[in-house]
Order: sequence, then structure tokens, then C-alpha cells
Amino acid sequence: MNDDTDGVIGRCIGETSLVDVSFISKEMPKVGEYVSLEYDGKNVLGMIEALVRGSVSINNEIYDPKTIEKIRMIEGDDHYIRGKVRILGDIDNDLRIPRTPAPPGTEIKAADSAVLSEIFQVGNYGLKLGNLITQDQVSVEIDINKMVSRHLAVLAMTGAGKSNTVSVLVDGLLKVNGSVLIFDMHSEYVNTEFGEGRVNIIKPLINPIYMSFGEIKKLSNIPSNAYVQERYFRKAYRLAQKDLSKGSVYGKDFIGLIINRLESWLLEESDESEGKSSNASDRKSITDVLNKVEHMQDKYGNILSLEASDVIDNLKVGKANILDLGSVDEFASDVVVSHILRTVLKSRKEFLRTGTGLGFPIFLILEEAHILAPQNRTTESKLWISRIAREGRKFSVGLCMVSQSPKSLDSDALSQANNMIILRLVEPTDQNHVQRASENLSDDLIAQLPSLNIGEAIVLGLMTKIPTLVKIDEFKGKITGGDLNIVEEWSKSAKKEKKTLKQQKQEYEELGGDY
Repeated sequence: MNDDTDGVIGRCIGETSLVDVSFISKEMPKVGEYVSLEYDGKNVLGMIEALVRGSVSINNEIYDPKTIEKIRMIEGDDHYIRGKVRILGDIDNDLRIPRTPAPPGTEIKAADSAVLSEIFQVGNYGLKLGNLITQDQVSVEIDINKMVSRHLAVLAMTGAGKSNTVSVLVDGLLKVNGSVLIFDMHSEYVNTEFGEGRVNIIKPLINPIYMSFGEIKKLSNIPSNAYVQERYFRKAYRLAQKDLSKGSVYGKDFIGLIINRLESWLLEESDESEGKSSNASDRKSITDVLNKVEHMQDKYGNILSLEASDVIDNLKVGKANILDLGSVDEFASDVVVSHILRTVLKSRKEFLRTGTGLGFPIFLILEEAHILAPQNRTTESKLWISRIAREGRKFSVGLCMVSQSPKSLDSDALSQANNMIILRLVEPTDQNHVQRASENLSDDLIAQLPSLNIGEAIVLGLMTKIPTLVKIDEFKGKITGGDLNIVEEWSKSAKKEKKTLKQQKQEYEELGGDY
């Protein structure tokens, strides 16, 4: 059979279905390679998802290596390749799944590059993500509208290329004047070069005026079952708001206003009927609240500022808005992120209803999403992430969850992401968690995840017409999120130490001493 000369990779064998077909080949194709099958007047596109190489003569029943050696001497490398092709759709009918399976013996040919280029070109609403791994002359675009409106998850083990992927996405969105808000948990993107004037760094400051009572109560760490403490704190919180409107001397310190109220009540309780059990109980509750509020002021006073503007006022259209959370602990990050998510969704609803509020669609990128929306723990951010995942499409609020620990990411939130870019994943629990959240991720595609190289990814969902294996473009600007060169850092430190000692010796000798 001269299949090699006429572009035929192999032929279908056994029983075929509308979903997949098996084939036999003498030449080794590549996993992820696109193929075409012509039958019943249709030109059907498929993708090779699995391959095995075998020999009829050298089978599992042979237990002597010498026998294998003799067979090879006689037959040479007479191997066969068996593979599986996933049916993707009729090329001439908008990639609709054909209603009849391919007949056994049907030729399987390499798909035409021109056809693939047409499939992966989106046009005015496309973002160039990279090129096909198997046919690198074919560039891959994803549909921006469907990516933003139907949400995205970028998942990979550490070092597989998440930061580069996110940077390529952001850069592509900025080229169409997209507005992005990156929740930068480790200050990875604050120095990333997206172009002059394209970056808007936002400090993690919240004006207490715009915070809900629940948000500020969470920061104070008052337990949900401490009803008396909550009552005193709520009362002090409301009176502080009134004092603020009157221009109190503590006007620039909202927490100070609350503390002032609590301290005044504590003095009043001490002056009245000392020794009464009810007063002693009240004093203890007020003291407990006061201690918690003072602790809140010491620990989180740096993120609460009455001079901070509304979150919405800080967001700039057509820019990479980067919320730098690198200096904030996880507890405070949860409060800050949940506050912003709530405010953004509320403001977009308000704009579409009244014309006032956040006047442009926005794409929210949540780094370390498994910390903000953990699988087995409740957080404030998790509630709003899930809500935006369900409602955001109606109000043009897109969501991108980025995680190197998919198994730790809330399965409900992950299942709402109708698009995925999955880079290398080795751990089976991560793979299984992702597969449960995605309808389009087959066992054969999952099996490819550990073998992906850095920067290679499986891309699937509504933003691409067909699942694909892509080599993500390399972001041209500077990225600070990669691993440090440890040996170079040691070398720099040693040179710096040596230079310091030399200077100290020189200074000492100039003073006339013996070093």
C-alpha cells in the first residue's frame, strides 16, 4: 500500500461510531494531528487522540529476549501503529457531527493546512494564542467575545507557562482596547511590559464607606455566634458612619471612630453599678470587641483608607488594571477581592439599568484562584466568584481563573468556565478534577497532559471551534513571574558580600588600623 505517497495516514478498522474511529497505519503520525475522512459524500475532520505501536510477531506471549532478537533479525522493524481518531465534524457543514459513521477501510488523510487555517481564524474578534503543535504553520486564534462572556480557566502545574499564557491573553485583549482587571496575588504582573501607558497599578485600598457591614465584620474577626459582640460592633459601626458625616476629629480614621465609641461605652459601663453581673458581662463583650477592632487596625489599617476612591473610579478602559495584592495576607485578600467583585458586578448592573456605573465590559483575571475559591472551605470571594460565573455573562463581566492546583479549586466555579487552557498537569487528582468539570475533555486528551512541554496546552471550549493542542506564543514583554536563577542569585550575593568586606577593610586601613 503506497499510503505515504498520496497523503493517506491509515485506514479505519473494526466498528466505527459517530464519535470516534480506530485505524491502522504503517507510518507514525502525531497525537493531536488533524486528519480528514471522506465518505458518504462528506469531508469529515478528526483529531488523533491516541497512538500505540505494536508487532504481530513480538507479542505479550514471548518471555525470552533471545526469541525477540531472532524475530527482529528475520522481520526487521515490521511494526504497526494503531490509533484512535476523535470525530470533530463535517468540514463542509459548519463542523456538524455527521449522522453516519465511517465505513471500515475508509482512508484517513492528513488534514489540509489551508482548511485548518480557515477553521482557526476568527477575524475581527480573534486573539492570536499560538500555533498548532502538530502543524506549526497553522496559527490559532480564539474568539474574544466567547472567551470573555463564557469565562475561562487557565490550569497548569508550576512552571508550565501560566504567566506567559496570561500575558499573551492580556496583550491580545489590549490590542482591541479590552479592559482587564488582574488580581495579582504575588506581584507577578506589576512590572510586566504591556506597552507604554497600558498598565494601571491599583493599590489594595478600600474606603470603609463603601464596605458592607459583613465585610468589615470579617476583617474584625468577630465570630458568627458572638451575638452580643456583633451587636456592639454594629452599633459602633453605624455611629462611626454618623460621626463621619458630621466631620468628626477622627474624620480620617474610620476604625479610630469605632474604637472611640467602644472606649466611651467601656468608661460608662465602669462608672455605672460596678459589680453587677449584667454590667460585668457587657464590659467583657465591649472589651472583646475593642481588642478585636484594635487588632484589626494594627493588622489591616493599611488597606482601609477614607481617602481611597471608589473601586470603580480606579478602573481604566483599554488598560491592564493590576491590583497588587503582594503585600496583603490571604485573609485580607479575601476581603479586598470579594469587595471588588461585588462592587464590579453591582456597578455593571447599575450601568445597564440606569446608565451610571462601570461603563465598559471587564475581564477579571484571578491569579491563585484556588486560594480565593477553595474546594473545601468557604470564603467571601468564593461566593462572588461563583455568582459572577453564573450571572456575569448577562452584564459583560468575564472571569478567568488561573491555578496551579486545580484539585484545590472549587468544582462549582470551575464547571462554570466554558473555556479552558490546560497546560502540563502531572498529578492524577488534578487531572480528574479538571475532567469532571469539563464535558469536552476525553480520557485520551487527559492522557496527553503529562507529556506536554512548557508552553504547550490543550485548548477547548466555546472560544475555539474544535479542541486543539497549541504551542502558546512567547510574550514579548518582560514577565517577572518566572522562577529565579538560584545559582546566579547566590553568585550575586557572594560578590556583594565580598565587595562589602573589601570596602570595610579599606576604610579601616585608612583610619590607621590593622584589619
